[in-house]
Amino acid sequence: MRSPNAKRTRCAQALAGLTIAVMACTSYGADWIVSGNDGKYQRVEGRDTYPDNPKPDTLTLLDASRFPPQVKVQVEVENGIQGPPQAVAITPDANVALVGAPTRYDYAAKKLLMDSFVQVVDLQASPPVVARLDIGSHPQGIAIDRSGRLALVACVDGSVAVLGIDGNRVTLQDTLKIAQKRLAGVSFTHDGRHALVALRDEQGVAVLNVDDGRVTDSGLRLASGVAPYTIDVSSDGKWAVVSDVGLAGLPSYAGKLAGDADDVTLIDVSHEPFRAVQHVTVPSLPEGVAISPDGKWIGVQAMDGSNLTPDNPGRHARGKVVLFAIRDGQAVKVSEAPGGEAAQGIVFTADSKYLIVQFNVEKQLAFFAVNGGHLRDTGHRIALSGGPSSLRTTPR
Repeated sequence: MRSPNAKRTRCAQALAGLTIAVMACTSYGADWIVSGNDGKYQRVEGRDTYPDNPKPDTLTLLDASRFPPQVKVQVEVENGIQGPPQAVAITPDANVALVGAPTRYDYAAKKLLMDSFVQVVDLQASPPVVARLDIGSHPQGIAIDRSGRLALVACVDGSVAVLGIDGNRVTLQDTLKIAQKRLAGVSFTHDGRHALVALRDEQGVAVLNVDDGRVTDSGLRLASGVAPYTIDVSSDGKWAVVSDVGLAGLPSYAGKLAGDADDVTLIDVSHEPFRAVQHVTVPSLPEGVAISPDGKWIGVQAMDGSNLTPDNPGRHARGKVVLFAIRDGQAVKVSEAPGGEAAQGIVFTADSKYLIVQFNVEKQLAFFAVNGGHLRDTGHRIALSGGPSSLRTTPR
């Protein structure tokens, strides 16, 4: 069997020239976005499969400062689709990326194995170097603050790992226990003074205090829908939005689901105490949610039954991308477009003009133009070797 490290090195060497391109691009203000891609997993008509001789999991670095966006680096990592599509993050200078949700499949035992480390990808190195940092629990959502010196990792054991970043060196500074069951997404507020963490199994959103690198639990909990999952915060410091994936997001749910509607929660973070101000109905399983940097738009990527098997009456071939406008403190639906099959993450470009959506089954990144509230599929796609499963921008 080939060594994973050897495979990773070969992949990085093949793309070393692209790393040089990354350094050259920083001069014109690149819009860096990272996509984690699961090469071993394939959803087939709503069923989980793990084909033989899979391609490796990868991390793709994208520059979206121009349209069409360009792939700058791709390097082998360990990443999985299980969990919220926020298990990657990148520093503001694009020198370091963090990758969570490390999984591997035991073909003999027919079992998925989840590891307890975060991968630190040094993108300045040529070829890029991938190191592991053990944090004691399986990592899910990851967020890096705007200073680029602090990262938070939400874990399945209810803990938040606090990581310090110094150049390309990342260390575990603290572990904060805030729940007994799984956490999901995590995001810093724009001013870096707080962070929001989705309490996936225990419901609600935890508010953390951040003071000079020290992270504590404020004790404040915000209302959400069932199974809060991904979290995004606007760059104007006014709003946060949470996707609530419903009964399908709860552990080992035994009932049969047929694509019931779910919701997203709008949170006012413009003053303290923060509070949830609106729950908005969306199609089933809003896997990903994003707020535009200008604070005007909310993008939702909902599976809408495209994750279900053909015998389920709620099955649809494709999901939906839904656009809301934030008007007078409320989210108002303005447009929607057909999405991908069981798609995953969603982010805005830095200019708020485009939405990028991970089409997992199709193994593509898809691009939608916002067009002043008239959502349009541009038809542009970036093909990936694995199904994209986690998506993040640099801190904004």
